[in-house]
Amino acid sequence: MNEIKDQSIQIFLDELASKNATPGGGSVAALMGAQSAALTSMMCNLTIGKPRYAEVEAEMQTLLQKSEALRKTLTDMIKADVDVFNRLMATYSLPKTTDEEKTARSEAIQSVLKEATEVPLNCARACAEAIALSRIAADKGNSGVVSDAGVAVLAGYGGLKSAALNVYTNAAALKDRAFADAKLAELEAILKGVDKGVEEVYKIVKAKL
Repeated sequence: MNEIKDQSIQIFLDELASKNATPGGGSVAALMGAQSAALTSMMCNLTIGKPRYAEVEAEMQTLLQKSEALRKTLTDMIKADVDVFNRLMATYSLPKTTDEEKTARSEAIQSVLKEATEVPLNCARACAEAIALSRIAADKGNSGVVSDAGVAVLAGYGGLKSAALNVYTNAAALKDRAFADAKLAELEAILKGVDKGVEEVYKIVKAKL
């Protein structure tokens, strides 16, 4: 079976709309982040080599390297979300007839739930980085395509807030509250100030249109 990232958009959307639980919101969150990074890369590619932007050439080259690395990271997270969700569902199907089986099943569920909390948290962190990179593109990139920096920041924002929902969901089911609280604290640190930051980038973009 082909990886999700190798499928056509139509196949991905058909699977997303189906009764199957995967791909789902977590994969879409990663995809939005990847699209944000890709748009920043496009901004860089349409700025690099332009005499008008010679002063920011080196910075755009660096930004392109970062956005492309981030795009790969987020693209890989599309599959990571599917994998961890499927493993979590498998643990719920474990036998629970005897006390020993019930204990083993519960421990397995909790173990995978921790991973299922980490995966969207990592996605949220990456999407926050995508937002930060889009700001540089909006500030210094080719003004002729600055609206794409606006789409980039909004795609990153959508990915971030979507990933956050999955962190909240899985953390709530954890019995290890110290672990859960630590991950929720990490998430809140990522989210701090992001609403204002996204609005600022949007205003920067709109002012250049």
